[in-house]
Amino acid sequence: MASWQVSTDQAVTSPALMQVEAQEKRVELLHELLPTTRRLAVLVNPDNQMTDLLVANTRAAAASIGQQVEVIAASKADDLDTAFAGLAQQQVGALLVSPDTLLDNRRVQLVMLAVRHAVPAIYPFRESVQAGGLMSYGPSFVEIARLAGMYTARVLKGEKPVNLPVLRATKFEFVVNLQTAKLIGLTIPPTLLARADEVIE
Repeated sequence: MASWQVSTDQAVTSPALMQVEAQEKRVELLHELLPTTRRLAVLVNPDNQMTDLLVANTRAAAASIGQQVEVIAASKADDLDTAFAGLAQQQVGALLVSPDTLLDNRRVQLVMLAVRHAVPAIYPFRESVQAGGLMSYGPSFVEIARLAGMYTARVLKGEKPVNLPVLRATKFEFVVNLQTAKLIGLTIPPTLLARADEVIE
């Protein structure tokens, strides 16, 4: 489970910024899985206010290990099929799915598309891996919901949101689905499996 600490960051931006910061680790995990891959894709919702920052962070992390990043945009569910069709044309070796409400709500569709196109993908939440995704790295969705509940309760009791401290994740979860790896013809390196918080077999 994720652990949390008090921070003075802005409450409205902290969860999004945690995901942006985690993107470097996702790039690293994909590199460990596929060390010869030189082109990655990042799937984003262009309507998300954090997209530019997330893309910049992804490109910087990839450039540090000699990789290029292609940006694939989807602002509605109908765009996802087209987005995955474009992956093959751009010859990318792996995909990072961005943290976004639209994309998370379509997690089953995304997982099915990734398996159908045999695209190794990493997701921001473990729920996508439980639905059949290959890997995830990010804070626990359950913990985020619990945190939101705590804040709501305090506001309802009369506290002002501006005066509330921000609780911030200090430990993230890495989850791997071996069934999906087998389906798309991948072998997960033992060193990568050893780092996983959970392995679905």
